[in-house]
Amino acid sequence: MQPMIPAARIAKSTLALPDWRQSMRDVVTGPRELLALVDLSELADRLPAANAGFPLRVPRSFVARMRKGDPNDPLLVQVLPVCSELDEVAGYSDDAVGDLDAVKAHGVLQKYAGRALLIAAGSCAVNCRFCFRRHFPYAEELAASHAWREALATLAADTSLREVILSGGDPLVLSTARLKEFTDALRTQPHIMRLRIHSRLPVVMPERIDDPFCDWLRAVPLQRVFVIHANHPNELDVTLAAACARLRDAGVTLFNQSVLLRGVNDNADVLTQLSERLFAIGVQPYYLHQLDKVRGTAHFEVADSRAHELMDALRAQLPGFLVPKLVREVAGDASKRPV
Repeated sequence: MQPMIPAARIAKSTLALPDWRQSMRDVVTGPRELLALVDLSELADRLPAANAGFPLRVPRSFVARMRKGDPNDPLLVQVLPVCSELDEVAGYSDDAVGDLDAVKAHGVLQKYAGRALLIAAGSCAVNCRFCFRRHFPYAEELAASHAWREALATLAADTSLREVILSGGDPLVLSTARLKEFTDALRTQPHIMRLRIHSRLPVVMPERIDDPFCDWLRAVPLQRVFVIHANHPNELDVTLAAACARLRDAGVTLFNQSVLLRGVNDNADVLTQLSERLFAIGVQPYYLHQLDKVRGTAHFEVADSRAHELMDALRAQLPGFLVPKLVREVAGDASKRPV
């Protein structure tokens, strides 16, 4: 386990940033290559055919944080295809959280009052095997299509909206210029008060948080909220700490959401370390999601009874402000449902 890295110790000038676009081009896409990189080539015969219908994709810097020779490494488990993804399990479906029923326009989803979510991009830097949108029809639902015109018109037509959420896929796979195109147009909509970004890139590819990106964020005339996604303390290193420092310098409020995953973080000590280390780098623990029951993900499920035990342990070990909210998303509900 890596030591905690207090945010105050991260100097912006100490880390040279690689070009994130080159990092995106150089991700690992073959499971056999991934296994070779972590000294587990002997497991190649256990891989499912055709990646179980969901491509492997993982940045090399994330692979570098995995423990070599450990088939149960919590980072590896999140990204390596396994045969159990092909099992048909009752209660698991392609659209477990009702995304398609919430579509208001191409790439615009609205489930909750006062905010709308934009499917800004259809790809990610990393394909997490538990992804709740692994079956989402991105080709048909992209808000960034046609210079965001339909999405912007939809937002303008509903003056009850106060917040726009950029999601995906991952919105940060778009260029900063493309993101700026959207927020520049959003300036004409005075009812929008907040911009929220949900992204895993600061965790798996921290170099994405470069100077042009931070300059764009700093200039956005809205309250800016950034929700990163880390599930295990081993995902947090000095490069993520530096990225979070840059985001805070740009005036962004930082939260983290996690998914409770069997074999990854279904352990009170792991979850405690995650909250402590997040707060040490200036990130507030926010949500701990129970698994969305999407086809191909059942092997990650943690029973509610076990989740309650973990939350009791966290409340005993952490101050209240470091205990994330245990929630489940239920299609049709007006908010996330406490578990």
